Amino acid sequence: QVQLVESGGGLVQPGGSLNLSCAVSVWRFSAYAMAWYRQSPGQRREMITTITRGSTTNYADSVKGRFIISRDNAKNTVYLQMNDLKPDDTAVYYCNFWPARNYWGQGTQVTVSS
Repeated sequence: QVQLVESGGGLVQPGGSLNLSCAVSVWRFSAYAMAWYRQSPGQRREMITTITRGSTTNYADSVKGRFIISRDNAKNTVYLQMNDLKPDDTAVYYCNFWPARNYWGQGTQVTVSS
């Protein structure tokens, strides 16, 4: 059974940092491209960064230069290091495969506020 469990969110001041983790229960995790998505209140869920099975990364313009996606295939985990956080980054953050499949986890709430 495929499961994705996100963690690491919280309340942070503008300019702060957070490191999110996503534990993925799937056979041959290393074979899959992964992504982080986020959904702000009243907005559609958007993809913000991807990482291929070869660890090539791509970023949405809104997070480029501030967020870093990485993966540890030995731990079946994908990470999102978020730096210089802004109030507009407030959202529920999800990881999923890329392209996304219907295996959404609960997500982790990130709130950026002073």
